[in-house]
Amino acid sequence: MRLAGRFIPRESILAAVETLELVEAYPDEKYLPSYLVLGRVGSDTFHVLFAADVEGDNVRVVTAYRPDAGAWQDDLKTRRSES
Repeated sequence: MRLAGRFIPRESILAAVETLELVEAYPDEKYLPSYLVLGRVGSDTFHVLFAADVEGDNVRVVTAYRPDAGAWQDDLKTRRSES
């Protein structure tokens, strides 16, 4: 049920390319450098975690989800502190 509720179609991710904003960068990830971005399509706002396979000349979508307002500031780019 949780997965169905956070499903973000491939088409939405591709349509959001013009709006993508970098949220966090993980250049030293174990397998591939990864980047968390904020995307928007219409009224839908979501995060996408991309992994950059430079040697393979491609980008992989690791996960996509709608950010939880309890975990993120209003800008959806800044994590709330865990206090």
